[in-house]
Amino acid sequence: MKPRVQWPVKPRKRTNPLLRWSRYFFFVVGILTLGYCGFMLLDAKLFQSNQSRRFQQAVQVSQPLASSIALLSAPVEAGFEPEESKGIPSREGAALGRIEISRIGLSAMIMEGIDDKTLRRAVGHFPGTELPGHQGNFVIAGHRDTFFRPLRKIRLDDEITLTTLHGSYRYRVDSTRVTQPEDISALDNSDDASMMTLVTCFPFEFVGHAPQRFVVRAHRILDAANPALPQK
Repeated sequence: MKPRVQWPVKPRKRTNPLLRWSRYFFFVVGILTLGYCGFMLLDAKLFQSNQSRRFQQAVQVSQPLASSIALLSAPVEAGFEPEESKGIPSREGAALGRIEISRIGLSAMIMEGIDDKTLRRAVGHFPGTELPGHQGNFVIAGHRDTFFRPLRKIRLDDEITLTTLHGSYRYRVDSTRVTQPEDISALDNSDDASMMTLVTCFPFEFVGHAPQRFVVRAHRILDAANPALPQK
């Protein structure tokens, strides 16, 4: 009987404790980051769903009262403030309506203000610019990686629909351009036209804080349902 050959056993290499804990640390950070992103997306989706439902209820309440004084009070009771004739809502975070661009699949509620909390949950109206349907420049902003991501597919002559408690307004895209952050010409007003400007960050695929801005400019289409512009 031949004796068993004992092969030498290689000693196991000891893992560097720092390397081992670094792996655990980055794994936990990755899980927490994914969880945070998921929570933010869920929060935005639930907020949009809730605001859209309340908006539809407010529209149903305001339409039958369009010719009476109650038109101005009913929306507030439903959680929506009426558009003021001077174009500046009185409350930060008030819902103004909904923007839709059917060709690119964009639909989002519009809130007053452009603070971080507002833009995380909706698209925001630049305070001080005009409101939908009024003469002047109605400017709204949104994040490129959430609500305004479909703007990467926008084309000239695309139609934009704005639905408010006072009716629906249609706009047609005139131009798109890329600007630098310090260029604030997108906020310029217009005294002889009803315009809309959409602003988001650019490039769309950029990771981190994008260095430029993507600007979409559109003009209002007058029709039989809304033939005239409200006076300032």
